[in-house]
Amino acid sequence: MPLVVGKEVLDKARREGYAVPSFNTNNLEITQAILEVAEELKAPVFIQVSDGARKYAGMENLANLVKDMASRVRVPVVLHLDHGADFAMVMQALRAGFTSVMIDASHHPLEENVRETRKVVEAAHAVGVSVEAELGRLQGIEDNVQVSEAEAFLTDPEEAERFVAETGIDYLAIAIGTSHGAYKGKGRPYIDHRRLQEIARRVSLPLVLHGASGVPAWLKEKLLATGAEVKEATGIHDEDIQKAIPNGIAKINIDTDLRLAMTLGIREVVVGNPREFDPRKIIGKGRDYLKQVIREKFQLMRTVGRA
Repeated sequence: MPLVVGKEVLDKARREGYAVPSFNTNNLEITQAILEVAEELKAPVFIQVSDGARKYAGMENLANLVKDMASRVRVPVVLHLDHGADFAMVMQALRAGFTSVMIDASHHPLEENVRETRKVVEAAHAVGVSVEAELGRLQGIEDNVQVSEAEAFLTDPEEAERFVAETGIDYLAIAIGTSHGAYKGKGRPYIDHRRLQEIARRVSLPLVLHGASGVPAWLKEKLLATGAEVKEATGIHDEDIQKAIPNGIAKINIDTDLRLAMTLGIREVVVGNPREFDPRKIIGKGRDYLKQVIREKFQLMRTVGRA
């Protein structure tokens, strides 16, 4: 079926109390894994392209790949621009056929964030495309997002209410303690559920959780067995995800867990069979692990059967 507009998918998710995973893609195999599992589980899904993916594979190349493959499944698929750096990048995504875009001006003061976001909203809404924006800053490193602990700050509920009213966005990414990447510090990552509840009370739009990869124990153990140096990797606990969804979280971004899954499959083949040189067998093993992780995310977010 044709790509679906993001607002259509997320309004339903918030209203009915589940979340839709938004998986980053960089290539054919990741896209295949996402769509095949979504179709199998009858689940709506976002496939998102980051700045790093755009530089790696080309925005139009990835857009054409997703659009073509999505046309042959029967579940709602949204093509989303993740962390659009500026107006020009968002315009490039709109021309390429994206059905959801994110403008990330969260590094600017509030007034400038509002101004930049409103400009994108006017352009995107003119062609029927939904807009995500961010208020607050997540610590960590992922593609073009690099935020130190000193620069990170949590979303203020009052500012969130004002920001939504003044920008006209369709969904809001908030900072409540999650962080980008696999190295989220020592101990259990802190999630401010009380802050989330207050934001949800003031903002009726779907809320978005970035930096939400979980670094599953089984995945980490298998990676360590191949010699990978991921001992310090930590993730967001499943209980925190489950607790956040009834409080308005309708879209949850997943990238790091996919990277780990693909890396595991490749390492198992390359380390376990040094004579193997067929890239289909090497990358194909990574795709198998991707499907396992993706399946777990749909189940965790209660997206199964929601298509």
